Amino acid sequence: MNIPNALTLFRIALIPVFVILFYLDFPGSYIATAAVFAIAGMTDWLDGYLARKLEQSTPLGAFLDPVADKLMVAVALALLIERYNTLWFTVPAIVIIGREIVISALREWMAELGKRTSVAVSYLGKVKTT
Repeated sequence: MNIPNALTLFRIALIPVFVILFYLDFPGSYIATAAVFAIAGMTDWLDGYLARKLEQSTPLGAFLDPVADKLMVAVALALLIERYNTLWFTVPAIVIIGREIVISALREWMAELGKRTSVAVSYLGKVKTT
């Protein structure tokens, strides 16, 4: 276990906190929920930075980091769909979640073919997630 992997696991552990805060009814609950999402985003950047800077990249981290990102984004979109039950939230959320599933499947398939670098994670993916 290293710091980048611990940060990734922390990001996954924030998901239930995010959901609970979303459903709690108190003044500032949306701000608290957004703050947890922002903290998760910062840990995403920080774990990648530390993994490269400290040369602590691991196969577990390489697997978990995108999973943690996808989980947080999918949960956030699902909560928004449930709360704002409109076509304007639902259709884009379906497209975003569907794209994430397709890209994950494509990466897995390309890895089996030995061409993982053909669909490597890039900075553009971070911009898209943001």
